[in-house]
Amino acid sequence: MGRDSCVARVTAGVAVGGAVGGAVGAVYGTYEAVRFKVPGLLKIRYIGQTTLGSAAIFGLFLGAGSLIHCGKSY
Repeated sequence: MGRDSCVARVTAGVAVGGAVGGAVGAVYGTYEAVRFKVPGLLKIRYIGQTTLGSAAIFGLFLGAGSLIHCGKSY
């Protein structure tokens, strides 16, 4: 049971981190695309790259934090 709950916690951490990172990345990517006047369809590509990159990083770190926290018993 301990292993399953740990895997579930890490999976939930990655999912929540990805969602938060994606939202932040979409807002930031849109802001930067407008700020730097990225032309035409390159805006969509730029926003997508920022969104996916931010979601991956946030998900990675929140998943790692959940994994570290999983080993502690309070």
